[in-house]
Amino acid sequence: MLEQFFGSKTRFRLLRLFFRDTTQSFYVRELARSLDVQINAIRRELELFLKLTLITVVSPPSNINKSKAGSGLRKYYAINPASFLYPEMNALLLKAQMLGEQEFINTLKEKAGEVQLLLLTGQFVGNSDVQSDILIIGNIKERNFDKLIAEYEKEVGFNIRYTVMTVEEFYERRQMMDKFIFSLFESGGMVAINELEV
Repeated sequence: MLEQFFGSKTRFRLLRLFFRDTTQSFYVRELARSLDVQINAIRRELELFLKLTLITVVSPPSNINKSKAGSGLRKYYAINPASFLYPEMNALLLKAQMLGEQEFINTLKEKAGEVQLLLLTGQFVGNSDVQSDILIIGNIKERNFDKLIAEYEKEVGFNIRYTVMTVEEFYERRQMMDKFIFSLFESGGMVAINELEV
């Protein structure tokens, strides 16, 4: 939806990737692979962001193996929190994320089967320590669900870890005080669909 506002789908997806974790740095080929976009398109957008001071060239991360061929030549880019555009862009991208998540939820309701409970957690709420990003419970059409997840992964630029359960399995695991289930609910996730009233 906001791709039109930004004038380019690549620009929008790049910004969203940079703002998702403002401490992370990326090199060009890594961005191209992660977003499935041509390298020249990535370079064009990076040049624009550099001119706007929205991103900056940074030193390679300390965990990079510098003895590996070509790794010392890579230019790394990171978001520039000191940029005058940073606060407004961050706020706009947060709103875009909420709109995108709502569209994704509506699509899941329509096409994934009988969704009784949908919990967004993990990367959706900025908590990468959680083992799953989505918990979906109900009579789910797995093939449709897998396809929807793959499409949304391309849009958001990260791999989505998900857990699918029937209502019976969920109640059984919940009654057994399953650590995994409780860790998902205690992670500060967002219950998007709750027909089970849990």
